[in-house]
Amino acid sequence: MPTTRMTRYDQRMVRLMNDPRGRSLCATAARRRLAVAAHITLTAAFGALMTHFYLAESEPMWVVVVMAALLLPWMVATGAINAATRGLLELRERALDERQTAERSRVLARAHRMMTLLLATAAAGLLIAGAAGGDAPKAYVAPVLIAALVSHWLMPLWVAGLMAQDEPAEDEALAVQPG
Repeated sequence: MPTTRMTRYDQRMVRLMNDPRGRSLCATAARRRLAVAAHITLTAAFGALMTHFYLAESEPMWVVVVMAALLLPWMVATGAINAATRGLLELRERALDERQTAERSRVLARAHRMMTLLLATAAAGLLIAGAAGGDAPKAYVAPVLIAALVSHWLMPLWVAGLMAQDEPAEDEALAVQPG
């Protein structure tokens, strides 16, 4: 652990992020991929609903109701990813050991590269659509920018969930220790 003293908040967050009760949601690589896929799908659904609400001629209240209903599963998926990574992105630097700090750096670097590609794709898509239509489709600029912002915010979480490793089995941990 780093030399900086952890606060009660840090200690509480470490306990929460390492709580064994949620381990079954993310115990295998397939479950972690499923949690990340569900999170991405729910986030995209939110984005689609917000875009519909933004572009709709009327103000459909059903969109708000559906978004409220999707919020709980989105939060559960977020919790599953955080449990899989043991709070890698949620804990403060002083609550992480050297291995976790290095892992956080790797996750953030990979997320940055993926986000750069996503932004380049979005910019190219808007430019191509603008060239084909004679003018950039102004109605879609705001939703695309919001989608880019949300992706930038959540990309490290998704990357960390996909990069998380399985916990070593107890038999393997005992076999590796020198006796």
